[in-house]
Amino acid sequence: MPSFDIVSKVDLQEVDNAVNQAVKEISTRYDFKGTLNEVTLEKESLNILAADDYKLKAIKEILIAKLVRRKVSPKCFNYGKEETASGGAVRVRAGIVQGISKEKGKEIVKLIKETKLKVQAQIMEDQVRVSGKKIDDLQEVMQTLKGKDLDIELQFENMRS
Repeated sequence: MPSFDIVSKVDLQEVDNAVNQAVKEISTRYDFKGTLNEVTLEKESLNILAADDYKLKAIKEILIAKLVRRKVSPKCFNYGKEETASGGAVRVRAGIVQGISKEKGKEIVKLIKETKLKVQAQIMEDQVRVSGKKIDDLQEVMQTLKGKDLDIELQFENMRS
């Protein structure tokens, strides 16, 4: 029976490269001169420290541009609450979203069932497996999910026929 897996993975090497490029650009920009601005990547999160709200917004825009250029979706970051740091600076932590949560998995399964196609969807840890008798039905499920905004980046892999 044909099947495929719906996953949400992030290439951490590409994220690291994008962060390094963003840090390099921030260090050379005139509007950031003489202020404390940092972007650091940890294992599962990204820390941004900016001198003020305007600079924080500019850093996020630079980072998103670098991520998009490296084919990494900006949806892979789950930004936390902005906190004030010493000297009027602003700090925000962004978690890197890997895998599909149970809630998102249930939402995906519900969307698939609403298509009324003859396919089965089941949640398997941090991914969703979709199987059906016709490959055309599986491809229609892929197109349906690509058209929906689920706040996470989805990839389709392990297509078996």
